Amino acid sequence: MSNTQLDAVIHDVVATFGAWGPDTTLDTMRKGWDNLFADVKYEVGAKSEKVDAGGVKAEWISAPNASKDRAILYVHGGGYVLGSVHSHRDLCERLSRAAQARVLSLDYRLAPENPFPAAVDDAVAAYRWLLKQGIPAKRIAIAGDSAGGGLAIATLLALKQGGDPQPACATPLSPWVDLEALGESMVSRDAIDPMVHKPMIEQMGKTYVQNGDLRNPLAAPLYGDLRGLPPLLIHVGERETLYDDAARIAKKAKDAGVDVTLKAWKGQIHVFQIFASRLEEGETAIQELGAFIRKHTA
Repeated sequence: MSNTQLDAVIHDVVATFGAWGPDTTLDTMRKGWDNLFADVKYEVGAKSEKVDAGGVKAEWISAPNASKDRAILYVHGGGYVLGSVHSHRDLCERLSRAAQARVLSLDYRLAPENPFPAAVDDAVAAYRWLLKQGIPAKRIAIAGDSAGGGLAIATLLALKQGGDPQPACATPLSPWVDLEALGESMVSRDAIDPMVHKPMIEQMGKTYVQNGDLRNPLAAPLYGDLRGLPPLLIHVGERETLYDDAARIAKKAKDAGVDVTLKAWKGQIHVFQIFASRLEEGETAIQELGAFIRKHTA
């Protein structure tokens, strides 16, 4: 691991998140997050095409080696209130290259303007749209990071409830699956996580669900019935306050008979894969995700 690379990333993360206070507007936060990736130099050579995916704004992101008959539905992170196709474009391009599949990057509706279950509804609609394009479920993977990691699992649960076929696999990255921030690591790893802290998580959870049940399985998949879900590869950084979210959902999935692998990355921060243009371990992790997706969608 390159400590110099990681230190530079942490410096920029702290500069962005540390500037936010109680009076910081949501618009400022959204722009600040996207600006973290303003200087990314895209190297994959991927093509992008805006589409209407079942009534949801999305972009097809296709690396030169991407197969047209395999797809990854990608739902970005950001606590259901931040994030965009832009902030996750480089990650999606690299994932397309590694998995040799097109990535449908979803611009799902954000809270508080569109609270739960808008994000789940959009992800399900986009998945059904993929099926209508003639891509079979066994050739589709679902991926997402942070809130998007939780949303990826929630989408699997919603598809099961709706009687839809499950995709071939899913790859949640640092998944946020407990909106109440009850994991022990929220406290024990707070000092070493430069990005995610308990007060922020609690506020985002309330902003997303508003007056609803914070333990609704489609909002907090930790409380869902995980039986029958497809194979999962879960990544998490060892420095994350959300470490226990990943560990608890992995254990629950395993106990439910799901083929699940939890990979904890030494020394890494929350969703380090999004910094792959600056962090060698980010690209290494994406290559592992790609191999997993290729295996299960072959």
